[in-house]
Amino acid sequence: MGLFQEMAAMGHERVVFCSNPDVGLQAIIAVHSTVLGPGLGGVRMWPYANTDEALHDVLRLSRGMTYKAAAAGLTLGGAKAVILGDAKKDKTEALLRCFGQYVESLGGDYITAEDVGTSVRDMETILAETRWVTGVSDAMGGSGDPSPVTAFGVLQGMKAAAEVAYGDAALGGKSVAIQGLGNVGFHLAGYLQEEGAKVIGADVYPQAQERARAAGVEIVSTDEILGVDCDIVAPCALGATISPETIPGLKCRIVAGAANNQLAEEDRDGADLHARGILYAPDFVGNAGGLINVYNELMPSYNRERAKRMTLGIFDNMMRVFEISRTESIPTQIAAERLAEERIRKMKGLRPKHWGRLINGAR
Repeated sequence: MGLFQEMAAMGHERVVFCSNPDVGLQAIIAVHSTVLGPGLGGVRMWPYANTDEALHDVLRLSRGMTYKAAAAGLTLGGAKAVILGDAKKDKTEALLRCFGQYVESLGGDYITAEDVGTSVRDMETILAETRWVTGVSDAMGGSGDPSPVTAFGVLQGMKAAAEVAYGDAALGGKSVAIQGLGNVGFHLAGYLQEEGAKVIGADVYPQAQERARAAGVEIVSTDEILGVDCDIVAPCALGATISPETIPGLKCRIVAGAANNQLAEEDRDGADLHARGILYAPDFVGNAGGLINVYNELMPSYNRERAKRMTLGIFDNMMRVFEISRTESIPTQIAAERLAEERIRKMKGLRPKHWGRLINGAR
């Protein structure tokens, strides 16, 4: 499928290729939808094998941001960006500021934020070139690290899944296998321990393993984690880990994690989980806490407690998804998409003309 055909099939409004050989910038910005508001989504820096791989990733991720914002009830659309390169070797101030100039050129249709391979400090570097950036430090009027709020939201979605699968939202006594113990996975482990759950975890990085082990997490290998006998599997690393290769080995009743695009192929793998009686908490509903957090930066002043109160709503949003799935006898990921698409359909024609009215004028 060619670029224009893939864009049309997924409903993207625009895709911008960004290049500046002088600073080593190769990036793609994908704006999927601005029906509900400006497209907000992080910029990921990753050593993609080629441009086609990067394009496929950014198109899929940006569409997921549209659904995430819509399902969460936010006045935001969906977009995403990827920078081709190794964040540990290729990232420079000049590269980030050049990317910021491209963001600025879109006039607010795209608001960037941190993602895999980028940080709060990187967002502050980009801020030198554009105000259309979130995820900066509290010292700069932002929210700082969004991972605690993201993890808190995943916890709410997990509780909703437990309510449906077990008849009780309480997670005390449940066992949860977390794949990926980075910032979000680590914070999720802490919340689960506070709830009285047993936490098993795995990560490719020894430092992340040791940090989690010191906090009381039982560590297993990355090859074992998806096959652990447990109540809930929580994919919190990169996406596409729930696939035909891994689904037969799942020994859980619920899949509910923080990773984007957990299903390798949404329709096929969602239907497989549904047929096997494994309740899938759709990722773009459950991991919306990070988006809710940076959305709060667009208000006159950021408040972490307000962001967490809004994130509590993920429980109700997830319950609506499960109800649609039950009444229409469809897999949960299709139910979640219908929930988001229905809100977008109802709001078409009401799109604001000036995104600047939504943004904190202090920037």
